[in-house]
Amino acid sequence: MEIAAQQSQSKIAQFFKFEENHTNFKKEIIAGLTIFTTMAYIIAVVPGMLSKSGMPFDATLTATILMTVITTLAMAFYTNRPFVLGPGLGSVAIFSYTLLGNGVPLSIASGIVFISGVLFMLVSFLGVRDFIVKVIPHGIKVSVGVGIGLFIALLGFKQAGIIVADARKNVLIFGDLTTPETLLAIASFFLVLFFTTRKIQGGIILSILVTTIIAIPMGIAHVPENMFSFPASISGLAFELDILGALDPKYLPFLLAFFIPDFFSTLGTLLGVGSQAGYLDKDGNLPGIDKNFHVDSCATTFGALFSTPVMTTYLESAAGVEAGGRTGFTAVITAICFAATLFLAPLAGMIPTAATAPVLMFIGITMMSSIRKVNFDDVTEYLPAFVCVVISIFSFNAGNGIAAAMLVYGFLKIVTGRYKEDHWSVYVIALLMILYFYNLTMH
Repeated sequence: MEIAAQQSQSKIAQFFKFEENHTNFKKEIIAGLTIFTTMAYIIAVVPGMLSKSGMPFDATLTATILMTVITTLAMAFYTNRPFVLGPGLGSVAIFSYTLLGNGVPLSIASGIVFISGVLFMLVSFLGVRDFIVKVIPHGIKVSVGVGIGLFIALLGFKQAGIIVADARKNVLIFGDLTTPETLLAIASFFLVLFFTTRKIQGGIILSILVTTIIAIPMGIAHVPENMFSFPASISGLAFELDILGALDPKYLPFLLAFFIPDFFSTLGTLLGVGSQAGYLDKDGNLPGIDKNFHVDSCATTFGALFSTPVMTTYLESAAGVEAGGRTGFTAVITAICFAATLFLAPLAGMIPTAATAPVLMFIGITMMSSIRKVNFDDVTEYLPAFVCVVISIFSFNAGNGIAAAMLVYGFLKIVTGRYKEDHWSVYVIALLMILYFYNLTMH
């Protein structure tokens, strides 16, 4: 038995090239566990967000975990990099609250995600990544993430009961801050801040667990009769696709809202984590990055087949690299940990909104940091960026923000005589945004 185990370890070490990457089993296992603890919050947060739109919690939990496991294993074996994938919270918010929440059928919402994945695949496999980087205006790239971040933060504040709508004044105001649920959510937010600023590993999931435990004697959370259960069926979520319906021009901003953050956050994450791991060459490029893009783009397309919003490479992969992970075996360990949680649906279901809403608040706020990358000396850059952010949050619709920003950007470049600075396709997209707003006013 011992000899067989040693032989298996030797084969794994050879396959994942431990010696070449200066790592070993202990480092890789610790790194994989580290990524899981920093990312495990998605088990409660993602199904919780999707269930707000009427999707079944247990089925979305199963789909979320399965897609995370399958796509992460694909990344591990195809690229031999310690990158882990999961549903992007920005795309989950748009999918659940903006699309499904406004009556868009699940089949069309999934169709939009599928098309964005196919577009990402074309960009990845045809080698036109650099072209896309040049075509999308820099200010728009940055502001999309910021706008979606504020969108997520507002969702968190609303779910926590901190911010509510006042129908009489037609404004957002403070809710009743004295209710047990809201007080617990506020306390949980400060827990998240404490754990994350103290750089405690798995701080977010730890804050969720502590809040849930506190919620039990308060009557806000209830201990389930059974701690474990078999995974719920995802048959009701599988292959719910209406691709033709998703091709309606009125959905173009949402296609961009899925594609742009996925593409550029993936690029940023790969380069950032790659730099941390020492993968980058002397020119700052990541060798084999095309393989990473292949997996990420296919993951989004595959996930859409099971009604799962955009699958993307998670920045939390950096925690594994920090812990010493250097190969795909780190991602394999993380995937195994996620697979084990398939049987914990009752425990995930008992986690109250007071524990998950603060996570949305925190993550949304941290996404605003990239606004510093906007060129504030150029009105044609910073004005569209702020239009994107402001319209996204004021209209509670990230698609509206992107559409307005592209329209304003194209207009400003033309009236300032600087239209030659951008590819002609930018102005085609701007014109299509006029059609989008026309369709919007007709419904």
